[in-house]
Formats: sequence, C-alpha cells, structure tokens
Amino acid sequence: QFAIISYAKNSSAPPPSMPSSSYDHDLVSREWWSNMMMRMVVVGDDNNSNVSTVHRQATIAVFYVLAAIYACIAAVALAQLMRIQMRVPEYGWTTQKVFHLLNFLFCFLRCVTFAARAPLEHAAAAGFPVVKAIFMDLPSLMFFTTYALLVLFWAEIYHQARSMPTAALRPAFLLSNAVIYFVQIGIWVYMAIISATASGGASAREILTCNIVTSFFMMVVSIASAFGFLMYGGRLYMMLTRFPIESKGRRRKLKEVGLVSGICMTCFVIRAVMVAVSAISEIKFLDSEDGKSSGDEGFASLDMLGHPALNFFYYLLVEVLPAALVLFILRRLPPARRSFDSYERIGSGGSGTGEDVA
Repeated sequence: QFAIISYAKNSSAPPPSMPSSSYDHDLVSREWWSNMMMRMVVVGDDNNSNVSTVHRQATIAVFYVLAAIYACIAAVALAQLMRIQMRVPEYGWTTQKVFHLLNFLFCFLRCVTFAARAPLEHAAAAGFPVVKAIFMDLPSLMFFTTYALLVLFWAEIYHQARSMPTAALRPAFLLSNAVIYFVQIGIWVYMAIISATASGGASAREILTCNIVTSFFMMVVSIASAFGFLMYGGRLYMMLTRFPIESKGRRRKLKEVGLVSGICMTCFVIRAVMVAVSAISEIKFLDSEDGKSSGDEGFASLDMLGHPALNFFYYLLVEVLPAALVLFILRRLPPARRSFDSYERIGSGGSGTGEDVA
C-alpha cells in the first residue's frame, strides 16, 4: 500500500492503458500489484536512492539482530530443558519440561521468521501473503500457549490448596487453545482463497482487512492472557503471603510468582495496546485509500518493512524481555531423585513430583 501511494506521487510515467478484457484486467492488476510490492521490498523510495539503501540495510540489520536474540533465548530454553531431563529423567514430561520445550519452539520459529524476513516479503509480493502471515502469527500463538500453560499450573496449585475441583482446568486450557488456533487457521485459509481468486487490487485490500482482523483477535487473546495472570497469579501470591509457615522456600516462591505474574501481565497488556493501535492505523489507511488523505500503511502498523524501529521495540517489550526474564527467574532445577527420596523419608512432606516451576 505504501509503495502504491509512493508510486502514484513520484512516478512521472503515464498510467497503464485500460485492459480490453476481464482476463487482461486480472493479469495487469496482479502484475502491477506484484511489481509494487517488489518495489517496496527491493527498491524503496526512488527520490533518494542513498537514503533508501541505508534504510533498507538498517531494516535488514534490525531483523537479523532480532533473529540472533531469539536464537540465544531458544538455546537457553533448550539447555534448561536438557539440564532438567538429566537431573530427573524418570519423571517424564512434567509441566516445567513442557514449558521450556514450548519456549524453545516459539523462539526458534521466531528466529527463523526474522532471519528469512526478506524471502517472506518476496513470497507475499509473488502472490502468497498467507505464507508471511503464518510465519508472523504462529509464533504469537505459541507464545500465548506457552504462558497459558504457566497459568494452568498455578490454577491447579490454587484449586488444590483450596480443596476446589481441578478436573475442568485442563480441558478448559485445551479447548481455549483449540478455539484460538481454529479461528486463526480460518483467517489464513480465507487469506489464501482470496489471494488465489481475487484480482490484485481487491486482493490487497482484503488481505489488509485480514491483517486488521488478526490484530484485533490477538488483542482479545492478549487481554485474556493478562487477565489469567492477574487472577491466578494474584490469587496464588495472596495465598502465599497468608501462609502461616515462614521459610526460605516460601519467600522464594512468593518472589517468583510475584515477578512472573507482573512481567507477563504487563507484556500482554502492552501487546494488546500496540496491536490495537496498529489495527486502528490500518483502518484509517483503508478509509484514506480512495484519496481522502495521504500516508503509508498506517502510521503504527506492525510487521512492516517501513517500521524497523517499531518492530524492534515491539518484539523486545512483548516477547524478548518477558521470555528472557521468566527463564532467568525459573532457572532453578528440581531436586535430584536421591535427595528428594531422603527428604520424603525423614517425613518432611515431599510431594514426589519433581515439579518446580513457579
């Protein structure tokens, strides 16, 4: 969209002749839209090629830096998973192990996305915007699943401590994730259909509409996640503060729950606000597309090549910092089997689960 407006303002070439048939119209429209997208990815603003080159290099550098950061976090999560497995291999897939596995997968996929950002833009320009959408949206869904698992674990602890039923918690977790992934897959399928059937101009507008719907959908998911951390993280924190026995373990858990709840709730709130602002800016762009006003594809659109600084700070605030801080806070390994058995034998109330995630 930015390339279209820039081309219309700066190009001195006459407009193309009218097509003689609907087939020619579709062909010209698709070719023109593809050329404009490639122009945005490869060339940029022709009025100042030097500035365009520097801006393009800075944009690519930002994405490579983000890819390197996510690769480091993925490596830490994988190392932590391997350390836990070596410490307590007999316990199987505990909540702590699944949490670190999902963290690794989410960060690895995000690393691949940013490292291959230019090919993804070329795929979108070639008529496959759904490929870019999948690579950009799927890690966000995995991020939600990873930290929703933490909320589930805290909810089970709270319900068990209060002698409340826990049978419905895991089905609710699975159902909510299934609904979220189903809705997002439906958006991707619709995007693929209109990309394959609609003409270039109409397809571009409808794809932007799909992006807006996705943004508002992720806003709702983020608000729900923040509410989950507020409700169960806050309840567990208050329960620990009223726990009658003072101990080092209690103080450590109190600190862990408080910090993780605050960090995750804040990051999901920031994400909800930023994706809402991005969606609103894109709606304003759609309203101004007929010539009512000028501008690029939203002054605050996320995941755009023209907004490298916004991309960097967005992902730094809503994914990188929370993931890194939570991994650091939950770095403690569960006790080894031998010491845990001894702990149970002296009658100190060991649970025998090996679980040690906040």
